[in-house]
Amino acid sequence: RYALARCGLPKDARLLEVGCGSGALLEALSADGYTHLACADIDLPSFSEIPGANIRTCADGLNLPFTSGSFDACLCHFYLLWVADPLTALREMARVTRPGGWLLALAEPDYGRRLCSPPEVARLDKALIRSLRAEGADPYTGRKLKRLMMRAGLEVDFGAHGGKWTGAQLQEEAEAEWNALSQAVERFVDPETLERARFAWDEALADDTLVLINPMFHAI
Repeated sequence: RYALARCGLPKDARLLEVGCGSGALLEALSADGYTHLACADIDLPSFSEIPGANIRTCADGLNLPFTSGSFDACLCHFYLLWVADPLTALREMARVTRPGGWLLALAEPDYGRRLCSPPEVARLDKALIRSLRAEGADPYTGRKLKRLMMRAGLEVDFGAHGGKWTGAQLQEEAEAEWNALSQAVERFVDPETLERARFAWDEALADDTLVLINPMFHAI
């Protein structure tokens, strides 16, 4: 909402999300009243049932099947870290955006600046980075975002959100977050290390000292 307000985009703006996944962002945009929504993702099954999108296209983000200047704004969210050539991806998004339009990279993480407590959980961070790399992701994309935008020839407003999970939100989502973390790192740590981390996680969650901070960078 901050990014869209910053751009002054009206509710009937032509918006394209690239790398839309299962459509969480599109669903939120539709709920907020945006009426001209398009999406593209390379994985057809993941987004075939997305509500709210007027156009759904199975496509490679490095070669979008849209004419130049088709959209008022292009958006992405947790996308560039998974792309083999993020500079080409940004240039393609810029190409299909009209002159004077907007390109919004709403969240790209930097796992190299992740902070965790207790230390038993923090020791999983290196394994998490190894896991992301093994899956083909660049865990440091967030810190590179401004330079990538500039190399794509764009004027950039760049910033970061702390990405801090504490308190009520962490209490509500802790189990899902642990499952995602443990599944990601289990190939790269021994069972004893993972068991100690889980025990420390549960103890810290119980006394509200569990902290996860993962900076998320945005660029407009």
